[in-house]
Amino acid sequence: MEKLSPQLRHQLAQYQQLQQQAQALIAQRQQLELLLKEAERALEELQKLPADVVVYRSVGGLLIKSDKQEVEKRLSEEKETLDLRVKTVARQQDRVIERLKEMQEKLDQALKGGQTQGVAG
Repeated sequence: MEKLSPQLRHQLAQYQQLQQQAQALIAQRQQLELLLKEAERALEELQKLPADVVVYRSVGGLLIKSDKQEVEKRLSEEKETLDLRVKTVARQQDRVIERLKEMQEKLDQALKGGQTQGVAG
């Protein structure tokens, strides 16, 4: 690493930062997908219940008695929001991974070029 040029060291540091960003996006996407599945399951179960059923929704540490239609509406909105967020994070993740591939190719070429020059010189 000490024989690498400052420019190559900088590129390696950027590559490592992108790797960390990709890992963070993957974790964020997984968390959002989990929340989305929970919302979908809750909505499915709620839709199976009769219209006059007593329903409670969680607000902080409290359970509040609510109208079934209101809870369905809130869950549907939450599901739509989570779905949009999952898609947004997935696009960000795809862009970062594509950038990582590009940087990997450039770094590989630079390192091979440096090794060839080092052997010849």
